[in-house]
Amino acid sequence: MDDADENETHTTQAGRDDSVRAFGNPFKGDERREKMVQRLRNKDALSWDLECDVAVVGGGACGFIAALAAAERGLEVVILEKEKKVGGNTALSQGMIPAAGTRFQKAAGIDDSAELMAEDIFRKNNYESDPEMTFHVCRESKHLVEWLVDAVGIHLDIVTDFLYPGHSRMRIHAPSTRKGTQIIQELRSALSTRENIMLVTQAPVKDLIATEAGEVLGLEVEIAGQGINRLRAKKVILACNGFGNNKEMLRKYIPEMADAFYFGHEGNTGEGILWGMELGAATEHMGAYQAHGSVAYPHATLLTWVVIVNGGFQVNKQGRRFSNEYTGYSEHAIEVLRQEDQMAVEIFDERIYRSVLSFEDFTQCVEIGAVKKGETVEDLARSFGLPPEELRLTLEAYNRAAEGRAPDPLGRQNFQGPLRPPFFGVRVTGALFHTQGGLKINKRAQVLRPDGSVIPNLYAGGGVAVGFSGSGVKGYSSANGLLAATVLGKIAGESAAEAVLAERT
Repeated sequence: MDDADENETHTTQAGRDDSVRAFGNPFKGDERREKMVQRLRNKDALSWDLECDVAVVGGGACGFIAALAAAERGLEVVILEKEKKVGGNTALSQGMIPAAGTRFQKAAGIDDSAELMAEDIFRKNNYESDPEMTFHVCRESKHLVEWLVDAVGIHLDIVTDFLYPGHSRMRIHAPSTRKGTQIIQELRSALSTRENIMLVTQAPVKDLIATEAGEVLGLEVEIAGQGINRLRAKKVILACNGFGNNKEMLRKYIPEMADAFYFGHEGNTGEGILWGMELGAATEHMGAYQAHGSVAYPHATLLTWVVIVNGGFQVNKQGRRFSNEYTGYSEHAIEVLRQEDQMAVEIFDERIYRSVLSFEDFTQCVEIGAVKKGETVEDLARSFGLPPEELRLTLEAYNRAAEGRAPDPLGRQNFQGPLRPPFFGVRVTGALFHTQGGLKINKRAQVLRPDGSVIPNLYAGGGVAVGFSGSGVKGYSSANGLLAATVLGKIAGESAAEAVLAERT
């Protein structure tokens, strides 16, 4: 648990320790926030307990970015997070955001464009994602990353150490720790400086409030110690991710992963998608998801996929490779789950070991004892109960392919050289990270009905909105999840704010 988690409060103000106080008088001396809080106690004829310009459901990167984008235009924003801790799936990720044409790429001599980025996405998902939305998000990715750095104060660097599968250019922007918790902490810091944003945790939204015609008016939220409160919002942004932790929805839409190990945030139970569907929203690619084929077992810690990118490989309990590992960490999870006991052992050498020490996920695996070492490949095999002779033959065949002396029987072409002793290994399994299907939206992040009309006042981003992976698991490009969370979050916040301001004139 990091410092931010230890000091979790129910608003962005220091010293707060429960949700009830969030609606007391925490902003004394701050006239604008004082007015926001006073509305809670002065119910109007419609019995609203609180009013704001924009209500954001979900306290992860999508919700925080949406709130900041709306508040930047002077609107009053309330963020509602149902859990005690903020962060969602972003906090569990490596914080990697793909973006094309940024000044950081140019400074590193990387020639990239939104069109090339979109083509990479299409190539991976077999051209199944919406073309207009895909191109739009790729074009906006540059502005998102530069805005996060310049206006919000987030620390992001272009990753030039390696090229992730699915990308033809180095376009991943990430925090120095390669951990999403750093992004969440810095976003929270930015929120605390905005006088017109209120963050409330332990405040699960129970339902949307809408007219019979489907116009969203606000929502019902259960605030700890206060029961159900009705919040009137001119615009509502759904940023509460997908349904990875909803077994019923998984069995309906992604049955092959219903009983798989779930590595995502426990709060991803799909209610945002369900609320939209109840209002007649269209959905798309509900069977799409991101999995990961390299989660340390039984430690439940992510082993960075860079181990594979930099030349590692995986074997099953028989000591044999079973798939081309380089196709991508999402679809490779399915191959791992098909093995005996749904397990594999990831094999690498000291060169790779040293290359990933800057990743907190990897160092955590080292610290908790998930990484084992063998001076010879036979020694390593015995550490994991693998047949030593079979693993030696597998390594020799792999090295022949890595040295260009023979084709790889599984079709792998990216090796980064042969592996040399000493060797390292980690027992891993496949896991579900998050779902990629969701509500259909337009370029303004407005939620759409099947006929293309918008549901008034309702916006969506991140895992609530359909992503850019097409159908199934094979279309997921590295960092597609944070691409949708961050870019769509900014678009939703900006669009909601622009609509509110236009209605005032």
